[in-house]
Order: sequence, then C-alpha cells, then structure tokens
Amino acid sequence: FLFTISKINAEDIKRITVGDIDAKITIIAFESLTCSHCANFHKDVYPQLKKEFLDTGLAKIEFRHFPLDIAAFNASKVSQCKNDGDSSMLNSLYANQQKWVKGSTAEEANKNLQRFLESEGFNVDFEKCIKNKDIEDFVLNDRIDGVRKYKINATPTIIINDKKFEKSLNYKNLKKALEKLI
Repeated sequence: FLFTISKINAEDIKRITVGDIDAKITIIAFESLTCSHCANFHKDVYPQLKKEFLDTGLAKIEFRHFPLDIAAFNASKVSQCKNDGDSSMLNSLYANQQKWVKGSTAEEANKNLQRFLESEGFNVDFEKCIKNKDIEDFVLNDRIDGVRKYKINATPTIIINDKKFEKSLNYKNLKKALEKLI
C-alpha cells in the first residue's frame, strides 16, 4: 500500500481575500478574531465597503491574522484550514463573536469555538486544523509581518495601498480615503 500525506506548505495557503484580485486599491485588514472592535468593523463598516468598493471591482481586501490571545490564534487557524480563500467562516466568527468567545481556559474556548462552528454548519476537522503546523506558521507570520512592516500594535489596523490608515475607523473616513485613490 502507498500512503500519501497531504501537507500544506505555507506558500500554498490561500489568503482570505474579497474583491477583484486585480483591483487598483488593496486594503489589508490586520485583525484578531476575539477583538470586539474587529467585530464592529465587520458589522458596521464592512457591509458598505463590500457593496461600494469590493463588489464593484474598485478594491480588494485581504484579511491578515493578528491574534491577540490563544482563542483568536486557534480561530485564525481554523478559519484558514479549508484553504479556499473564502471569507464566510471569518464573517460568521465576527458576527457571532459573543457565542464562542468565552471560557476561562484555552480548552474551554476551543470547545466553544468547535461547538459554534458545528452549529453553523462549517465542516472542518477541528483538531487537525488546530494542530496544522503550516497554518500555524502562516498565522504567526502574518502577525510578525504586521509588526515589522507596518508597526501594528492594535486591531483592527487597516492598510490601504501599503499605507497605514490613521483616522478613526468608520465608513465615512474609510470611504473618503478610498475615493482619493480611484
């Protein structure tokens, strides 16, 4: 018998991206899945951003991992695990943050995360995702790159065409900054 072990290399891991891959404007969002401000960005800013800039081909957004705690780290690993570049799990984790971000231990937080994903119909091998070394490196490298390249120290941090967005993160300010680039 021949056994093949499928191994994902870090360079084969697809970045979670929404919008036209060739868009003139690239937005990078450094986020932590347990960060309430990140969840607010997904609830209050992202829908309009998607409608006016991402769905129209004017911009694309790349979600980068910047986990602030072990629960966020594990959620990041799971969100990358299917390796399809799709943002639906990420969006669901932010929209329903209160349902899974709880527990006083990493194990408790993992159980809540696993239960939540199952209840939402996301089919992932949770243990395999959590233990995948390549995905772990991918997530950690996002965080390292964020600190090195952009001096990230809080989430969410938005980068537009390689420049840190320094204004208060609301749709009005973001839209103004993006319109200048069109």
